Amino acid sequence: MKGLLLIPALLLALAATQVSAFPPDDPDEKPFPTVTQIWDFPALNGPMGTTGHLEIHAATDLGSMRKVIEAFQRRVPDLSVRYADSNTRPLYDEIARICAEGGTQPDVVLSSSVDLQVQLANDGCTLQHRPVDADIRPDWAVWRNEVFGFSFEPVVIVYNRRFLAPTELPRSRFELIDLLRREPERFRGRIGTYDIARSGVGYLLAQEDARQARSFGRLIESFGRAEVRRYCCTADILSALEEGELLVGYNLLGSYALLRAASSPDLEIVLPRDYTLVLSRAAILPRNAKNTQAGRAFLDFMLSREGQAAMAASGTMIPISPELNGPWTRSWVEEQADGPLRPIPVAPRLMVGLDSQVQARFLKEWRAGLDLRR
Repeated sequence: MKGLLLIPALLLALAATQVSAFPPDDPDEKPFPTVTQIWDFPALNGPMGTTGHLEIHAATDLGSMRKVIEAFQRRVPDLSVRYADSNTRPLYDEIARICAEGGTQPDVVLSSSVDLQVQLANDGCTLQHRPVDADIRPDWAVWRNEVFGFSFEPVVIVYNRRFLAPTELPRSRFELIDLLRREPERFRGRIGTYDIARSGVGYLLAQEDARQARSFGRLIESFGRAEVRRYCCTADILSALEEGELLVGYNLLGSYALLRAASSPDLEIVLPRDYTLVLSRAAILPRNAKNTQAGRAFLDFMLSREGQAAMAASGTMIPISPELNGPWTRSWVEEQADGPLRPIPVAPRLMVGLDSQVQARFLKEWRAGLDLRR
């Protein structure tokens, strides 16, 4: 069934505005612990050859990129790769700091916080590049040949169907609001979403919801009455859903949700039929990278038909190319949607939400809607 998936001139002035990578301080909110995991992929030909070493820093699980990296190394067998994975905001802070200090940056940076990637490009921290297979990407997924979207992530709602019958399953935000109003006690403390005050991608998705929907204020108020629980990331929300701690997970990244649902029959995924946001994870090439040539080669490969096919074959991330068909492709997502898909453009308008005053006002309204001071 479409919409319901069960798995088989302000912008130009922004350079002069004050941008906050982190929200204003709040005594009741502590940063999520920052854990950077590092994996090394030795060169297939043994010791490093003339191609050397590629350094990738990311806010994307290795499971989503492993097959792409391995396929790339088969093309360049004397290249070793180091992959460092952390959360979106600490990653941005690291790259912005090194850029400001003029230090050596990683060769490629990948992040789901597209707005922060655009900000780095706007601040002069990135290189321009013209990928070999530039024709496979939609125009909305690239900005100034410096920020490149490479995935096609529907932003979904996930339910635990042990506790919600198929006939009562909300398939839009309006239906979810109505259900929460009818049965507030049933859902109290059992809805999970991003903590947008501390999650970069969560903040971006909330900003887009506010742009797209008149229902946003009512939805947040409904979450507040239900004492919504706030998380750092999609994986933690999915785990709480699997364990029955949560009944509803809102604004989850679709690739992670689809992968988890493949082995968790209790998870049911909805592409909201009022609209479904689509996020494209973005890649940048830092200006002061050590191995710029390797970074360009990896970006070319990741956006090529071969790299996109490897991404689809991994079953962990949906590639952006419109030329691929079958499961885990963009065309497959488009077929499943029961309402409009609304991609988040890789564009300078995303930086509006990073202005410190805009951010402070938005977070204040969000906290008030959730009644976080009760």
